[in-house]
Amino acid sequence: MKRAFDILISLFVIACFLPFGILLVLLIVAESKGGAFYFQERVGLNGRLFKLIKFRSMRVNADKGSQITIGDRDPRITRTGFFIRRFKLDEFPQFVNVLKGDMSIVGPRPEVPYYVAMYTKAQRQILKVKPGITDYASIAYFHENELLAKAADPQKTYIEEVMPAKLALNQRYISNPSRFKDLEIMWLTAKKILGF
Repeated sequence: MKRAFDILISLFVIACFLPFGILLVLLIVAESKGGAFYFQERVGLNGRLFKLIKFRSMRVNADKGSQITIGDRDPRITRTGFFIRRFKLDEFPQFVNVLKGDMSIVGPRPEVPYYVAMYTKAQRQILKVKPGITDYASIAYFHENELLAKAADPQKTYIEEVMPAKLALNQRYISNPSRFKDLEIMWLTAKKILGF
């Protein structure tokens, strides 16, 4: 049932977003060298690795140094990138990941292998469900980049404070998932993006 819902919603979103998506592609490639899409290895269901798709918001190879971004002071982000990140538009290509079966619309956000390696045994329980485009943690930390930008050591703050808090929210979600919770998360996410 959830898989059918994911497919229907993803097809609808992609169809509605396509004209604007084409415009974003043109803006991204016009501003900086490289393709319009960014592919990053993430850890999915049962620890399986997959390529997460985003609109490219940073310069090519900008992720070779750090895998976290630090808001407005991060010089690796392009001008178009700042715009698409502000409204989370860089995440829309992940509906293709949903169609492929790598992700669900709602579920714990997939992390890169570097940080998953730091998970405790209890935290690794979130890998038993399919990762999602949005979750309660995405809503609670909607302005995560700005929070990290204020930290003296963004990497340390992410590992010691942000990541455990997000994982705790995900652990609560997977302990008692429901269709109502999924719809609530989708609604709250839409409100955050639209600024309500």
